[in-house]
Amino acid sequence: MSSIKFTESIIINQTSEKIFDFTQDYTKRLEWDTFLKHAELIEGATKAGKGAKAYCVAKNGIGIVTEYVTFNRPKVTAVKMTKGPFMFRSFLGSWTYKEINAWQTEVIFLYSYALRFPFNLATPFIKKNLQNNVKQRLIDLKNKIEN
Repeated sequence: MSSIKFTESIIINQTSEKIFDFTQDYTKRLEWDTFLKHAELIEGATKAGKGAKAYCVAKNGIGIVTEYVTFNRPKVTAVKMTKGPFMFRSFLGSWTYKEINAWQTEVIFLYSYALRFPFNLATPFIKKNLQNNVKQRLIDLKNKIEN
């Protein structure tokens, strides 16, 4: 089965450095990421970076362990699932911070994942749910940073 991919983006009135640092600081993650109820770096990691692992739990109780595979401040970061819910055969996510001008940044989330059977039968529902969550997270991030 092929991967399912989607992107969502938003323009935030702030520098890419400030947005990047804020979003990758796990001590501040729950201040803006309303999708999660728990977020922490694990296995001895003290800050986000290539090779660091994180454990996050959504408000619906589903947890996932991810590992940073790319960390290029302040332009892009990407993670892959190393342990997670059975429904996902694979899961990758990236955040791109595209500077528009000195005080505006486009933040782009890209998700790429594959679902196991029988969850793949609900692909349209799962994709729509994930997209709605990502859209809301971006809105919440914008509101937190700009206010």
